Amino acid sequence: MSTQAHKAKAKPGEAERAKITVRDFRQKKKSGEPITMLTAYDYPTAVAVERAGIDSILVGDSLGMVVLGYPNTLPVTMEDMLHHCRAVSRGASFPLLIGDMPFMSYQVSVEQAVANAGRFLQEAGMDAVKLEGGRERAEAVRHIVAAGIPVMGHLGLTPQSVNTLGGFRPQARTHSAAKRLIDDAPIMSDALAKKKIAVAGGIYDLATGKVNLI
Repeated sequence: MSTQAHKAKAKPGEAERAKITVRDFRQKKKSGEPITMLTAYDYPTAVAVERAGIDSILVGDSLGMVVLGYPNTLPVTMEDMLHHCRAVSRGASFPLLIGDMPFMSYQVSVEQAVANAGRFLQEAGMDAVKLEGGRERAEAVRHIVAAGIPVMGHLGLTPQSVNTLGGFRPQARTHSAAKRLIDDAPIMSDALAKKKIAVAGGIYDLATGKVNLI
């Protein structure tokens, strides 16, 4: 059972449950208990995910492709993300809610990154944000975390870099690319203040062996 004192608001007919937080994730990792996460883009899906007892919900910018019909995630805006995050937060109060920062919402400057990350918490009811990139995003991540906002990092296949990557294809297939990803893992872990990193690709064990993921 979570040690968090505050409770998530129970829906009619449901038992009151403790709100999942980053602290709970750390405790689960320490005890070897699985951490569960699903994606949701709207209110009814969020309700279903919460009722299933899932620990965390990611409102991903993949909604651009899944919901809005775009060919990739690049056209997704902050307003798109905030709209869908609000819907999810109305449907789920128990899981840890993570909002995905869209393309060009954090790349321009550190100040822009912190301000937009804050909007996910202030305006959309999220508990944390996710953003893509390795060492080139470390400074922005450090400032976001310093502002009191938990961050989930994302290495490997980063869809917002689809044009640079030449499409949606596996990453870290060469020695140099694999080394860069592995080296990025501890850099991001330090910037995240040991929060959480999502590593895509076949070198997960090598990368995660060098960092404290939560």
